[in-house]
Amino acid sequence: MRPGATELDVFFAFSDTPQRRAAFAAPPGAAERYCLFGLDQLRDRGVHVGHNLECSPGVNARLAERAANRTLQWRGAWGGETATVLANRRRMNEADVVFSTAERVGVPLVLAAWKGLVETPIVFAWVGPLDRLERLRGTIRDTYRDALSSVACLVTYSELTANRLREWLRDGGSEPVVRFVPFGVDTTDFRPDTRPSPEVDVVSVGADARRDFPLLVALAERNPDLGVRIVASRHSVPDKDVPANVELELEVSFERMRHALGSARVVALPVRQNAYTGATTVLLQAMALGQAVVVSKTHAIASGYELADGENCRLVEPGDLPAFEAATLDLLRDEDARSALGERARATVERSLTWDRYVDSVHGILLEAAQRDFAA
Repeated sequence: MRPGATELDVFFAFSDTPQRRAAFAAPPGAAERYCLFGLDQLRDRGVHVGHNLECSPGVNARLAERAANRTLQWRGAWGGETATVLANRRRMNEADVVFSTAERVGVPLVLAAWKGLVETPIVFAWVGPLDRLERLRGTIRDTYRDALSSVACLVTYSELTANRLREWLRDGGSEPVVRFVPFGVDTTDFRPDTRPSPEVDVVSVGADARRDFPLLVALAERNPDLGVRIVASRHSVPDKDVPANVELELEVSFERMRHALGSARVVALPVRQNAYTGATTVLLQAMALGQAVVVSKTHAIASGYELADGENCRLVEPGDLPAFEAATLDLLRDEDARSALGERARATVERSLTWDRYVDSVHGILLEAAQRDFAA
């Protein structure tokens, strides 16, 4: 913290999305504000918080963003929301620490810091895949390595991603600070006594491109007596006609999503293999609701989340339709097994994966970054 300061000053750098705008429009304490990554809870703890969506970039910043992104793409890399970094640079430099929550704003932010435009220590939550980083070559790879190595801390929500990030950065000779922080869920907003009566047999919810909805559609085709509901975005929706026993709901409100997640006998989350965080948020929300969940055992959740097949969920290898089908049908046939699995899922979340625990971890990392910078 800055000398003489009585409270930590954190500036949040968010990617500008409709979901984020809707969260800010909701009152403090609303469940959909979880996508603000603990901003409300940190404020409640006495932290001074600000964020980049309070200031809209001007024309010059937009033009600079367009030019920077073109240059980076020409060099085989990628940029992002450079305009918001430029528009908020003064406020960022006044803060004790900047917390970037997504690559779309985080990459331009660390590149700006590497060039000396942002001097405040940065905590960067890397939530996406690493493929693009690992494909970089030549001097642009060195630039990204140097920029990412200069941040105070890189946070990931996947143990495997944390390990791969460390290895990639160490290949360039740096010793980065990379922390794995399991994501969390608000156990008050998501709890068993808020679930509606079952409306369908199986529900699946998800907006990211790693969702394996074609597998779920194939399961429905093989079992025409099942009622299946898929809640998705236009980017993740199945790219084929669905059978009559499948309901599709697109771009729904947060409240509708929460209702749908609790309105089935079984929650099915088929996910293509990935090492970042695909389906983690929805998985924890379903577990907090006390739902019986069948989920693909991707690298992202294989460790660090205390998941155990048959204990608090059913874990199935990604892409294995027969195994996914068998696990789902077994739970649908056995109400006692569903209930017991859901109870143990809820207990796991309450023990280790709460939102307060997540905020505790983030708060500690932000405070450490600010204190280390001013002690140096």
